[in-house]
Order: sequence, then structure tokens, then C-alpha cells
Amino acid sequence: MIVIAGASGFVGGHVVDSLLSDGIDLSCLARSETAANALVSKGCRVVRADITMPETLAGILHQGDFVIHLVGIIEEKGPATFQTVHVDGTRNLVAEAKRAGVRHFFYQSALGAYGGSWSGYLRTKAEAEEIVKQSGIPCTIFRPSLIIGPWDGFTRKLVDVIKLSPVVPMPGKGEAKFQPVYIKDWLRCMRRVIDDPEGFSGTYEIGGPEHLTYREIVEHLSTAMGYRKPVFSVPMGFVKLGASILKRVMPSPPITMDQLRLLEQDNIGAPDAIERNFGFTPKRLDDMFREFVS
Repeated sequence: MIVIAGASGFVGGHVVDSLLSDGIDLSCLARSETAANALVSKGCRVVRADITMPETLAGILHQGDFVIHLVGIIEEKGPATFQTVHVDGTRNLVAEAKRAGVRHFFYQSALGAYGGSWSGYLRTKAEAEEIVKQSGIPCTIFRPSLIIGPWDGFTRKLVDVIKLSPVVPMPGKGEAKFQPVYIKDWLRCMRRVIDDPEGFSGTYEIGGPEHLTYREIVEHLSTAMGYRKPVFSVPMGFVKLGASILKRVMPSPPITMDQLRLLEQDNIGAPDAIERNFGFTPKRLDDMFREFVS
């Protein structure tokens, strides 16, 4: 059985749809009734469980299961912190996987994950990686850069800004580089792992064939939408000041300090990583946008 934690998220939703379309039986973890109902309606077997609550995980996995762990957050809200979700949650799920004797464990990390990082997101992703690698369970870890595709939050937010604003505000100069990868190409890599887990054990950087600055990504998206709006750079110091104020008055601010700092550093790997490791050439950004942006 393939068991998915994080099936209700952007990547998880695509994984579920892809595997179900091929007639593969799935068991998905769901925290809320809303998420559970949505997954059941797709045809998934659903287990009500929360990886941050170890008592809910007892007995949910079985010998021979293939676990796909996609749970992650990009901002902290209340008790859902990087520590509780990425580190403690992964530790809890790995403990249940070890008890059950699962055959393979997949973990979705992030490009740039590093134990000494200033970013709480990247630091805790690295800690979670170590928990998985030290478990003794055969495992695969993906370290993707920016994943682009239908429903992704990054593109959706930018689309709204481009449509509604007379100018496109740019935090800082937008010079940090990213390596966008299409969700369909990520799925092709994931299927290689599912079909041959022993052949794809290890840690893999997952990125598209281009290194593009944040400004270039915004410009490509604007062009794909048929807009030619000017980009207005806002000094990063002012943006961070605004973010710090919003954090005090809003339970869910539009952007966090951690996210802003991620816009100040490159998030790139080898442009041919997917081709070398998975045997195909991933799509370029313009080709991605042509498929799902209108």
C-alpha cells in the first residue's frame, strides 16, 4: 500500500490524482473532516491522523507499505511551527514506520536545507532529513527548488497581484535566483522512485533547466498572462519593517520575515540534475506557464 502524509496540499493533490488515474490504491492521512471528505470523494482510503500527534499514528502503517511524506509548512501559525511540523512530526511518522517495518520512506525536503541555516524553514527541513536518514529505513529524499503548476500558492498569489495592481511590487531588487520545476516533471521523478525504490535511494536535488531571478519569473508570468505592467522595486528594509508590523496585528500575514529572507538568497542546483538522475529533460518556465496560465 502507498500511504501519503500531506495528500491535501498542492504537491500531495497532484500525487493523489496521478496515482489514482493509474489505478493505484492509496491510503491518505487527513487531519480534518473537510480534507478527509475531499480525499474519500476522489477514491482514497483515508485515515484520520495528525503527524504532530503521535497517538493518532499508532497502528496506521503496515509491513511493506511505501510511505510518501509531503507534510510541510511555509509559515508558522499558532502551534504549527517549523519545529513541531517538520522535526517532531517527521520523528513521529518515522517512529511508526520503523515499528511497522515499511519497505520505503520518501521525504520531501527543500533545496538549500542546511542544519546551520538562518532560515527556520530550511534548518528544520535539514533536521527532518537527518531523522529519515538515521532511521535505517530505505529512503529517498527530494530537495526541490520552486515547484510550479496548477494550484501552487506561489503562482496564484502573483497572478492576483498582476491582475489587480497597476504596478507589480518587487521586494528588493528581485535578484535572487531560483530553479523552477514543473509539478508534472516532479511527478515523473516521483514515479521513478515508486517503480524502483531500491534504484533511487538517496538524496536528489530537483530543479528545472533554468536559473531565473525572482524578477525574471515575475516578468515571464506577466507575459504569459498577457500583461505588461511595470515592476516597482520596494527597498527590502521597508518590506521587512512592514512584515514585522503585520506579524503583530495579523494571525496570517501575507508574507513573513522568513519568506522575505528566502528571497535574498539563491536557491539553485545543477541545471541538468533531473536529466542525469531521472533520464529526461524537464520543461522550461515558459512552457509550464503555457500549459496552465491564462
